[in-house]
Amino acid sequence: MSRKCDICGKRPSVGNQITRRGLAKKKGGVGKKITGIGKRRYLPNIQHMRAFVNGRVVRVKVCTGCLKAGKVQKPPVTPKKNAVTIA
Repeated sequence: MSRKCDICGKRPSVGNQITRRGLAKKKGGVGKKITGIGKRRYLPNIQHMRAFVNGRVVRVKVCTGCLKAGKVQKPPVTPKKNAVTIA
């Protein structure tokens, strides 16, 4: 499964995880020293949802940024058959 937003194309990005030891100078130490650097991945917050695309209801993978921006239209809610309505 690809971790890619179907709307904006956002995908995982890479960066470094830096390990430090020591006490900061402003706290009375001699300063922080880097003891190791490792690679890491920053994963986008991808959600599976049903969306209304070109007049059809389709399952898509969308990042939360596109959801908040309103770039995806949710399908209309259809009432269930044999549903009991209490008025």
